[in-house]
Amino acid sequence: MSDQDGNDETPEYRLRKELPEEVPAAAPEDDAAAEPAEPALTGRQRLAQGLWPPRITRAQLIVALLLFGLGFGLAVQVASNSDSGNALRGARQEDLVRILDELGDRSQRLEDEKQGLEKQQQELENSSDQAEEARKQTVEKERQLGILAGTVAAQGPGITMTIDDTKGTVEADMLLDAIQELRAAGAEAIQVNGVRVVAGTFLTESGKGVSVDGNKINTPFRFKVIGNPQDLEPALNIPGGVVQTLEKEQATVTVERSDKIVVDALRAAKRPDYARSSGQ
Repeated sequence: MSDQDGNDETPEYRLRKELPEEVPAAAPEDDAAAEPAEPALTGRQRLAQGLWPPRITRAQLIVALLLFGLGFGLAVQVASNSDSGNALRGARQEDLVRILDELGDRSQRLEDEKQGLEKQQQELENSSDQAEEARKQTVEKERQLGILAGTVAAQGPGITMTIDDTKGTVEADMLLDAIQELRAAGAEAIQVNGVRVVAGTFLTESGKGVSVDGNKINTPFRFKVIGNPQDLEPALNIPGGVVQTLEKEQATVTVERSDKIVVDALRAAKRPDYARSSGQ
């Protein structure tokens, strides 16, 4: 190359010559494994994907079964009622009259049975009341007989009569007269020195003392008597009565009224040897 050619090179030309040639930028290579972009879905397609396949939970399944069972039961009930109503609507007039008669007869029988049961109930209640009343009367009668027989204790108003025989002149017959006078005045229970006096009581002389039903008692003789004090005390103090007779024998007699006298001496129940109840 001549000097002229060298002179012709301008600085711009030299700069371009010194720089490397421009290499076009290579387009970025796509990843071979990358998947192609999916097409966008429409609204209807997204709705279809949300509804199918269905996602059912256990609770939803149980509720669905319950609702199904309820609906089935209602359907059966409605069908049954419809069948009954249709059967009656399709029946003849004679059949309807017969059915009504049968229902009326059945209602009457049930009413009769009800009245019969109510009558039986009333009879049972009356019988129970009568039995209870009879039981009460029996218990009361037993108590009264026990008092008279001396097998049970008794208490009530009455008097206490004390006979102090310091001279030893009081005899058994005098005490027996006192018992008889008290019974005649309405005495219901009598006890003498711890011995119960009953219908079969007997008094005997026993040395210097007196025996009551074989039990020896000593002075002072103390009578505990249950009855009306206003009747018992005057009966002992009548002229020529028990008190005056004992005082003539130089015995001291005192009579005291009381609102509560306790007769607690008891006699063993004895079964009669020969007598029996006429009801046996």
